[in-house]
Amino acid sequence: MGSDSSRIVAWLRGRVAAAGARGFVVGLSGGVDSAVVARLCQIAAPDAVLGVIMPCHSDPRDERDAKLVADHFGVATTRADLALPYDQFTNTLGDALALLPASQRTAPGAAGATDIRARVPLANVKPRMRMATLYFLANSLNYLVAGTGNRSELAIGYFTKYGDGGVDLLPLGHLLKSEVRALARELGVPASIIEKPPSAGLWPGQTDEVEMGFTYADLENYLTGGPETVAPALAMRIERLVRASEHKRTTPPTPDDGDQLDDDQRLTTGD
Repeated sequence: MGSDSSRIVAWLRGRVAAAGARGFVVGLSGGVDSAVVARLCQIAAPDAVLGVIMPCHSDPRDERDAKLVADHFGVATTRADLALPYDQFTNTLGDALALLPASQRTAPGAAGATDIRARVPLANVKPRMRMATLYFLANSLNYLVAGTGNRSELAIGYFTKYGDGGVDLLPLGHLLKSEVRALARELGVPASIIEKPPSAGLWPGQTDEVEMGFTYADLENYLTGGPETVAPALAMRIERLVRASEHKRTTPPTPDDGDQLDDDQRLTTGD
């Protein structure tokens, strides 16, 4: 292993020992980030890693790719199909929304909506159900939930609060997306997984870069070289995302946390 992978593995071993836990649970999405995390956890805790496949009206390729990764590395897996509970839960939520007074009611997540923001309320139910599933299994096994977020995603809040952001530790939190791919090659992740367009699988055809509105390469240029390395309009967009998502990277505020907030610091609705 390279120096960075060895350091992450040592860190994982220290964390699981400090917690008095037995191993790790990882949500296997079929993407490169979860593949790398699963492999690092497997090296850190052989025979004490569980990969969880959680389809929810998902692209069938994602489940096939998740199984490919698990078979390639010999990671034990279980499967929880969340489609039916998702349908039941979101129907209940829709009924609750319909009971609101007209003066309060909005329908940003109405069925059939095409605008990305309009999809978010319903789409975020999926990662939050997956989080609950991972924690049920982790608590049952005395394992830790290993998250798959990387530095690029964390910087702009490209994760669901209390969804895929609800984890015990983030082994890739210091690595940019390109560094994750490099680590994947070092660890022997299948090439088809490394080259697959990144997607959270929130709806058919969804990809990270289309939803973000810029590429990971552009974001990496900004994060490593500063705002002058990208177009001014893009720098402003990234900076707005960083400010608006600050609440995702901190603990909930309390009245003793400080002075009055200015407009750029006000808490935004959690995604």
